Amino acid sequence: MATELVRRSLVEMAVEQLRERILDGVWTVGQRLPTEPELAAELGISRNTVREAMRVLAFSGLVEIRQGDGSYLRTAQDPLQAVQAMSRCTPEQARETRHILEAEAIGLAALRRSEADLQGLREALKGSEAHFHADLDAYIACDLVFHQRLVDAAHNPALSELYRYFSGVVAAALQRNMSAVPRCQSVFDLHEQILDAIEQRDPERAKRLSRTLIES
Repeated sequence: MATELVRRSLVEMAVEQLRERILDGVWTVGQRLPTEPELAAELGISRNTVREAMRVLAFSGLVEIRQGDGSYLRTAQDPLQAVQAMSRCTPEQARETRHILEAEAIGLAALRRSEADLQGLREALKGSEAHFHADLDAYIACDLVFHQRLVDAAHNPALSELYRYFSGVVAAALQRNMSAVPRCQSVFDLHEQILDAIEQRDPERAKRLSRTLIES
């Protein structure tokens, strides 16, 4: 246990040092970062610690890891503060944000979706359907994929990125709501109706159904 705590603290220290370099402008957006051995030597830590720290930065959106090519600086604006603010929002604030962000994005998706989008949505919905009356964590994981693909179908990278950060709040709301009340098939059916509205290119119906789902 002690060894695990030491390793974790080393990773946290490495993340903080790398984050400071990014915010100080040591690297420019789009630039390939130094290799793991180079960073390990510079920071005085092991390559494994560097690798884990880079994964943390990639998860937070600062760094993009390209397999076989290296790591690149994705943005110099640390999204951590935004993520922390989202995690502190109240259930009512979360609902308001979903109405503004998710429902409007779904309306755009009804106008802009491609056949590939529809196929991905059908696959995601099929996956969540299999877990709706079973394991809650598995259902939420699948449901988040479906909702992210709904937003992605709007083909607006900014909306997709915002929703990706906001999905943790959505997951918490789902966990809270679905643990408190029995699961109702009609709620799941709203997902299928939203998909149908998008397939029929009916943005107003898609937005109306999305708002109903958010309030469910």
